[in-house]
Amino acid sequence: GGMLAAVLLLLLAAGPGRAGAGRARRDALREELLLSPLPAGDVAATFQFRTRWDADLQRGAVSHYRLFPKALGRLVAALGVRELHLALTQGFWRTQAWGQPPLQAPAGAELWVWFQPTVTDVDKAWKELSNILSGIFCASLNFIDSTNTVTPTASFKPLGLANGTDHHLLRYAVLPREVVCTENLTPWKKLLPCGSKAGLAVLLKAERLFHSSYHSQAVHIRPVCRDASCLAVSWELRQTLTVVFDTFSSGQGKKDWSLFKMFSRTLTDACPLASQSKVYVDISPKNKEKELLEVTPPPASIHEAIVQGDKRTYAVYDLLNPSLFNTSRSLNVQLKWKRPQDSSELPIPVLHAQRYVSGYGLQTGEISTLIYNTHPYRAFPVVLLETVPWYLRLYVHTLTIVTKGKENKPSYIHYQPAQDRRRPHLLEMLIQLPANSVTKVTIQFERALLKWTEYPPDPNHGFYVSSSVLSALVPSVIAMKDVDVEQSPLFTSLFPSSDGSSYFVRLYTEPLLVNLPTPDFSMPYNVICLTCTVVAVCYGSFYNLLTRTFHVEEPSRGGLAKRLANIIRKFRGVPPL
Repeated sequence: GGMLAAVLLLLLAAGPGRAGAGRARRDALREELLLSPLPAGDVAATFQFRTRWDADLQRGAVSHYRLFPKALGRLVAALGVRELHLALTQGFWRTQAWGQPPLQAPAGAELWVWFQPTVTDVDKAWKELSNILSGIFCASLNFIDSTNTVTPTASFKPLGLANGTDHHLLRYAVLPREVVCTENLTPWKKLLPCGSKAGLAVLLKAERLFHSSYHSQAVHIRPVCRDASCLAVSWELRQTLTVVFDTFSSGQGKKDWSLFKMFSRTLTDACPLASQSKVYVDISPKNKEKELLEVTPPPASIHEAIVQGDKRTYAVYDLLNPSLFNTSRSLNVQLKWKRPQDSSELPIPVLHAQRYVSGYGLQTGEISTLIYNTHPYRAFPVVLLETVPWYLRLYVHTLTIVTKGKENKPSYIHYQPAQDRRRPHLLEMLIQLPANSVTKVTIQFERALLKWTEYPPDPNHGFYVSSSVLSALVPSVIAMKDVDVEQSPLFTSLFPSSDGSSYFVRLYTEPLLVNLPTPDFSMPYNVICLTCTVVAVCYGSFYNLLTRTFHVEEPSRGGLAKRLANIIRKFRGVPPL
């Protein structure tokens, strides 16, 4: 009996600690902030919060949630989601001026999801998913239906582990009119393990984030390998937020930046639940000379990495390092330019694109997409995805692709025609881009006439066409080495790299604003006013005449007033009444 009691005491003493350690190993949080100075003095801030959980969400056996948000975990388990990517964006990332973004998204709301092969009715699961996400993020995702949903065949391959890529399990939709504001940011912050109370999330002050020229927040859920052998699966949740501050909207007028100038706050501590919390500042020299940027306080370490085919140098501040907060209680990273940047030094991205609509009148028009390959000697293919609403009727026989004055035939083309009020046009092409070239893709369309009940409240504002999507493996100038994902920064590891000679890029063009033939909606008002006036005047007069009874009034002798008046008139010498 004494022996048993001693064993029980040992188990009680060691149990909670071991259980806690086991639980700590099962899920982990990494948080990271990347500050990237942009040309013309702007600065981009990219937050990434990665929660990795060694659990099998699909079997539904998970009951205890620690770091992973329960709302998203139960959603993945209940609807058979294999991968989920949601982005809410305000503004447009100007690739030509700002360079390649770490994570780009189209204006408005974008949602693309891969479902498990066990899901029998994908469309029903897609509808349920969009409605639930609409409630979680307080967005208008419930407006996603068959008229704006497509199933791409070549774009949007899985970013996580995938046994097969049956594209019938993929759904993609964009709401280009979606306006992103604080009601979307608040639920996004609530999904963070520390909320906005500690760590890097204290900088997420809504009035500063939305006083910027570009703002994009996203949620990425995908299965990843648990270790190098990849025998077990872990689930990864990445919450990313990118914001661009410019010198004009900030009102500073100067090109020197600091955390306090950008966010009106400074960093005081790391999130207690985070296993890693770092701030990276891009101090890469823009040319052969000394670096243009000076950061204070001096960083404890420097990290070098090859990001998007270019060698980058980063100053690193580790918030979990106790010596960082020894000198002062808060960290306010400051960026100062040593000398003004010359516009001739601005790096031109290897791949960028733009799109516009042309034509006159309200019957026909033309959509043009310009794709630039600025690489001096390497050609590479690009997958172009176009989604056009049904009320713009595309003429596919007018599709032309011209490069350097010659016709460029796509090596793969997939076209799904639209059905009125049921589904949009889907056009996917694999186009080869020669070195140092501009490729122009044009297609003509005709505007359809809508029913008067199908117009939005502001029909003269126009109708939005969602962005084109470009996916490409861009050749790298510098050979890239295989790096350990767990040791490298988060901003380098979302897109899997196939080999060391190229890197994956997904770009979005501008959304289009197209006018449709619009009836004069003031005419019903005019008709109602005129009709009511005619009815009131004519019908009222006739009704009055037909229903009134007339009486002949007998002349009376007059009362007291008349007699008094006659007495006064008699005194005045005036004839009586």
